[in-house]
Amino acid sequence: MLSNMLRRLPLAILALASVSINSQPAAAQSVVNCADRTKVVEFLARQYDEKQTAVGFVNPKAVMELYAADSGTWTLIITDVSGRSCVILAGKSWESIIPVGPKA
Repeated sequence: MLSNMLRRLPLAILALASVSINSQPAAAQSVVNCADRTKVVEFLARQYDEKQTAVGFVNPKAVMELYAADSGTWTLIITDVSGRSCVILAGKSWESIIPVGPKA
């Protein structure tokens, strides 16, 4: 069950992002959450000491990447084939869990 939820997470995130972006007034859409991947990764490292923690294939044109820091901050970005990365979500209190026991 958990693995099914995790497999569907990227699609849910993209759906949420597209609904959120399209439902905002034109003035609010001028705020850019995207930049060249290199610049985004450098910013996350410099500003929050975040490092890549996970990566997942979304579709043939996009990859999802999760960055997290020991302090607990985390950022989820989507990178397209052109190298453009967009911040989708960010938060605090990230905690990595090491699986214990047999695989499901």
